[in-house]
Amino acid sequence: MSELTPLADRFLKACLARRIMAATAESCTGGMIVAHLTDVAGSSAVVDRGFVTYSNDAKMDMLGVSASTLAAFGAVSSETALEMAAGAVSRSRAGIALAVTGVAGPDGGSPEKPVGLVWFGLAVKGQPTISEHRMFDNRGRDFIRRETVRHALEMGLRALAD
Repeated sequence: MSELTPLADRFLKACLARRIMAATAESCTGGMIVAHLTDVAGSSAVVDRGFVTYSNDAKMDMLGVSASTLAAFGAVSSETALEMAAGAVSRSRAGIALAVTGVAGPDGGSPEKPVGLVWFGLAVKGQPTISEHRMFDNRGRDFIRRETVRHALEMGLRALAD
């Protein structure tokens, strides 16, 4: 059991209470969000699928992220996170989708998009898709990815509480 298991369990129970399935669209976390969800017994009642879209081609092929969005804004952007989340909902049975795209490091950062920058997308059927970003301390790849999972689940819980 992980330190994030109670948070994953709360998210799953909130989905169950709303009678909706969940999906994830993950880049920098490589499937860690859906892995934490499926670590919880009974998660199959709520988790529909996880899209691991590490490459730009995968984002386009699996989620419908447009090539023009990626060319104009890059993979690590609000626009891409929004399209990832919307694509996950439209290409699944989910009523809520959590999407993440960022720079987990230790390499790959730039002055505009430093290591630790993560964009989050959240799509809930019938509501506008939203995005937000966090700039996590560069305390290593594991730290950034773990905090990304935490924030995505918290973001989902806030949306389900409304």
